[in-house]
Amino acid sequence: MQNKCRGVKLTIVLPHEYAGLPEKTLHRIVPQPLSAKIGMTFAESPQAAPSVQVENHPMKAARLLALLLLVSSAFCRAQSASANPQSASVKPRSASGHSQPVTSQPLALQPTVEIAPPSSPAVQRQTLPAASEPALTHAAKLRLLREKIKYVFVLFQENRSFDFYFSTYPGADGLYSHAAGDPPAGFTQPIVNLDGSVATISPFKIPFTVTDAKGRTVPLYPSDIASVNHTHTGIAAKLDLDPNLVARNDRYALTEEGVTLDARGKPSKIPSLERKQFGELVLAHIDCDAAPFLWQYADRFTLFDHFMDTVIGPSTPNAIAMISGQSGETQWMLHPSLADPTGKLYTQLPLVNDPFPFWGSLLDTKPHGQLKQPEPKPTGKPAPNLTFATLPLSFMGTAIEKTTAADFDPAIDLADVREDIQKIAGHGTPATNWAWYQQGYDHEPTDPTAAATHDTYVVHHNAPQYFGYVANNPDASAHMRGLGDFFADVSRRRLPASGVFYVRGGYGNILSLKPLDPNPDLATVFNGDDDHPGYSDSQLSEALLAREINAIAASPYWPQSVILIAYDESDGEYDHACPRVRSHDPAGLPLDQGPRIPAILISPYAVAHGVSHEPAEHSSIIKLVDELFNLIPLADLPDEERARAIGLAQYHQPDLGPADDKVAGVGDLLSGFSNARLLGRAAPLPASYAVIPEAEIAAFPHYNAQGCRVLHIRPTDTGLPNPIPADFNPRPDTTPGIPTSGHWTP
Repeated sequence: MQNKCRGVKLTIVLPHEYAGLPEKTLHRIVPQPLSAKIGMTFAESPQAAPSVQVENHPMKAARLLALLLLVSSAFCRAQSASANPQSASVKPRSASGHSQPVTSQPLALQPTVEIAPPSSPAVQRQTLPAASEPALTHAAKLRLLREKIKYVFVLFQENRSFDFYFSTYPGADGLYSHAAGDPPAGFTQPIVNLDGSVATISPFKIPFTVTDAKGRTVPLYPSDIASVNHTHTGIAAKLDLDPNLVARNDRYALTEEGVTLDARGKPSKIPSLERKQFGELVLAHIDCDAAPFLWQYADRFTLFDHFMDTVIGPSTPNAIAMISGQSGETQWMLHPSLADPTGKLYTQLPLVNDPFPFWGSLLDTKPHGQLKQPEPKPTGKPAPNLTFATLPLSFMGTAIEKTTAADFDPAIDLADVREDIQKIAGHGTPATNWAWYQQGYDHEPTDPTAAATHDTYVVHHNAPQYFGYVANNPDASAHMRGLGDFFADVSRRRLPASGVFYVRGGYGNILSLKPLDPNPDLATVFNGDDDHPGYSDSQLSEALLAREINAIAASPYWPQSVILIAYDESDGEYDHACPRVRSHDPAGLPLDQGPRIPAILISPYAVAHGVSHEPAEHSSIIKLVDELFNLIPLADLPDEERARAIGLAQYHQPDLGPADDKVAGVGDLLSGFSNARLLGRAAPLPASYAVIPEAEIAAFPHYNAQGCRVLHIRPTDTGLPNPIPADFNPRPDTTPGIPTSGHWTP
């Protein structure tokens, strides 16, 4: 069936298994953004991919249609349709037996990339018109990428929502890109005042200064902000899912205040000043003046504006998801005693909290002289030893049996991946080089003596340390290194011929930089460089990114590299986009996926000045790595499949496990690469294009707080009112009070 949509012939090719659905349901899946019906047909087989077919059109119109389908509020609402034919008649059950609403599989449309509005001349010289990009099949594009990309660098940052950094980025799905009359979810939401009255609050930009009651200019230092509630239960409350699992996103402020409203709108209590200020902070954002390096990378390369975190919750489960696509769902299926239907056990599986790893804990009682992982403050209540499949297991390739033979306790560490190991061994792919570089893991240049202090090591951010087959194996554990080792290995050309390399900061910074705020009490509080609010300074953090990218750009690795700036989770900061909730934890709370987070793809072969609307999450990075290095998807390994089958049979949840295959709506990031550059029809982007001069990196504030002017970017809120609350404070816990009061110290 085909119809004309304002002169453009458009057909949606739906998944094969959707053929049995009622037409009314199908029209809920496929929105009608241009006030015309859109034709629908079905893929010929279950193996055929869904797609969009557009005929007799200018390329710009086709991209616009695909974009509207992907990001319109109608599509967001369409995710609530009960369109999964395998489970449309049954509702998933939690471990406690409670029924859960069914969420539909979203339509996996062809990913689309747009070129952002013009910025600087330097960027425009490298920008290719979207219409000039030649068509490539997925297989052909992947073949070219395998020829040209040998290095994947994941610069893995902490705790920021997409809207916090990029809500006003031109061309992205931001706060001000929606049509009039269709505001973003949660754009206006309730907040309780100190007198108990209920007001409303909307997103606002943190200014660099305010004027106090005495007429003085008071600096706020927006690069140093407090961390808001990013617990599993806290973020679930903020999303405020409707019965169809669509996020209303309207309880961010109230959750921070610790207040609920009854049916009449009456608050459960009156918040303190500090809690009210947290309720304001969670709606705040910044732009290219306060985060100019991040905007520069987005401006020059490809920004992904639909990249979600995996787990509704904090850092640890999402760090683990970066290498596994899950936080322990398959181990829960195989070992149900590790779950907690009450949700009260901090170390339950799947992980939804931040327990320290077993390896290095007080329970890790190896004989003296055996491998011992660092844990600066060892705990007696760690997470269980994690035993499900990860990329580090797949990376062992045909050497997997030899590598796992070095495990100190194979009966425990390998019990849940025995069949996975056999399949990986027989797949024929050689071992993939990899490393996890994290600040403080071993000796750093800032350590005062030859002994490692681990003072800046954030142990619950190191995903491989949670897995016995890595942390309890000297051969596998050797892949975990310190941040200083990354710079040394790159500068001294010690990386192997190809590989995957994760890079993380920590509580301090090995660059010996200091935050701009002169308050000596804060000099050590906001000294971190991994971008985690509450202890990191965002400009120190983007300075670390710049030096990491500069190091790669100055090396022989640049011509064969893709660099991914990625985040673990949102910190609980407001974001208006709707995550696709596909699974629930043992207590029945929503589990995967979580809110939107920043993601930028940098490469000589990147789309310059692009904004990709491809749906993505941490498993998308895994999927890209799978495809580049010919690895079996984690979701297709037999032990993971066995556990996934239990999830479907016992809990009616088909998506408990890795999402690098078998889960709809999870892309592979290939949209961020330019077909023209891969084919040689346009020159690769030079290393100099990625470099930020060292003089700029070390000068605070970056670009003298004039990043928008320097980059020639006009944020989408330019000229609009900035509804900053009168009592706003970016650090209610460390610098309490009201900045405009006349007696506040930054």
